[in-house]
Amino acid sequence: MTSSSEETGLPGEIIVRLDVMLALRKRRAKDVAAEIGMTEANLSLLKSGKVKGVRFDTLIRLCDALSCTPGDLLEYVQNEAEEVR
Repeated sequence: MTSSSEETGLPGEIIVRLDVMLALRKRRAKDVAAEIGMTEANLSLLKSGKVKGVRFDTLIRLCDALSCTPGDLLEYVQNEAEEVR
């Protein structure tokens, strides 16, 4: 759920798993956005991986609202080409 790391020249990419955690917790994005003080539009962008970064305070609020850890929301995936090295 992020831009291809091949396009950016990075060795891997961060996959946003917010949609998975929302489903597991049976929470609506709209409700979580209101709870953490974020607009629905910005939460939607984060959920789709169309952001370049996320503030730690936002990550903390998301983890608190969803009773999870940052590792539940974000996953690092290494490029196949990098794994061969």
